[in-house]
Amino acid sequence: MSSFQLEDFAAGWIGGTASVIVGHPLDTVKTRLQAGIGYRSTLSCIRRVYKRESVFGFFKGMSFPLASIAVYNSVVFGVFSNIRRFLGQHHCEEPEAGPRHSLSDLFLASMVAGVVSVGLGGPVDLIKIRLQMQTQPIREANLGLKSRALAFGEQPVYQGPVHCIVTIMRNEGLAGLYRGASAMMLRDIPGYCLYFIPYVFLSEWITPETHTGPSPCTMLLAGGVAGAISWGTATPMDVVKSRLQADGVYLNKYKGVLDCISQSYQQEGLKVFFRGITVNAVRGFPTSAAMFLGYELSLQALRGDHNVTDP
Repeated sequence: MSSFQLEDFAAGWIGGTASVIVGHPLDTVKTRLQAGIGYRSTLSCIRRVYKRESVFGFFKGMSFPLASIAVYNSVVFGVFSNIRRFLGQHHCEEPEAGPRHSLSDLFLASMVAGVVSVGLGGPVDLIKIRLQMQTQPIREANLGLKSRALAFGEQPVYQGPVHCIVTIMRNEGLAGLYRGASAMMLRDIPGYCLYFIPYVFLSEWITPETHTGPSPCTMLLAGGVAGAISWGTATPMDVVKSRLQADGVYLNKYKGVLDCISQSYQQEGLKVFFRGITVNAVRGFPTSAAMFLGYELSLQALRGDHNVTDP
């Protein structure tokens, strides 16, 4: 029997759609905290976004990730699941006779998924962040100008996702779509290891031995905890990535990852790299819970597997 299964990709697409719908408002808050200016705290950011842009401000830039992140998660989850299955079959002719999961297999599958995520997710993240940030106040210190914000009725830099892509390609070329990709690689490779591995072991630990698989409650809890761990620990490099990708809406400030780290540290100290860690962890729980629940239940439906026993 072939280890490659398309159902993993389809289930990942459904789970990815659920995660975007659940997590985008807090993702907007997280991006504003990390790359914007003038926010004292998470609650301060939420209040200012709502006051200036109403509830729709939290969903700014959502159409593009809703259409693309579902595909992105489909590939990431499909790659992880198929590589893990292939490695398991390669190590043991009868996988059921040995350990259910090898830690080394999980590490390798997670790392490959992290690399793939940058290739697909780099441009998606860039467009999303540019759309989220273009209404933010800017401080053009390098040009000797005062801070300003996009005035009411003033034409935004980008008219939408397609216009944003065209503008970046015209001004910066294909490389412009992968701005911040190295920071994203440093975030996603360890990030996915701390995403998939805790989920696998937590779901197994919580599931009673008499049950054939995790219940929906187990999927939600294990997925949420895994997401909080992964996003919480990824925050320092996520700050760098967000700043690099937001850079360029109005002016280019950073030359690369090291320059961004150096300037951020000199201007705002070590604490800047933990900006948004609370909202990252809080957002990571429901987003990942929805992702794993959607993925697991969709996979069961696609495979006709209804053996999961409720607690």
